[in-house]
Amino acid sequence: MQNQTALLSSARQDWETPNTLYNALNKEFNFTIDVCALPHNAKHPRYYTPEMNGLDQDWTNEVCWMNPPYGREQIKWIQKAYEESKKGATVVCLIPARPETKVWHDVIFPNAEVRFIKGRLKFVGAEYNAPFPSALVIFGSDIEIGFIKIMN
Repeated sequence: MQNQTALLSSARQDWETPNTLYNALNKEFNFTIDVCALPHNAKHPRYYTPEMNGLDQDWTNEVCWMNPPYGREQIKWIQKAYEESKKGATVVCLIPARPETKVWHDVIFPNAEVRFIKGRLKFVGAEYNAPFPSALVIFGSDIEIGFIKIMN
């Protein structure tokens, strides 16, 4: 566990999604925007920065990639993804797998497709794999609500 302090804390919020994971998902979903990014970690040419505040933007009819901050703010992003899906957006969220939490039971399980990622992700620039499991939570009209899959 040594040298993993940054991954365990919310001090750093800009961990970049592994390219292999994003590329496979982009091939499946054909993303139109990264709703939560910085110039150095954006996965799509169109993206919202913290200054643009993706939480204040309209995502209607977009196909969104979202790797949100992993601190307390994450719940706002998950709720936003769900609300935007009701307006026509598809939102693929990469988040820590914490299925025991309230947001999972109140927002995710009843309204999303969930894909648990086997093993631990190694974020771009990280020295070690993440010390927590990750999941993809997918909100949208063309998803199978309640569907749970384990991904390699």
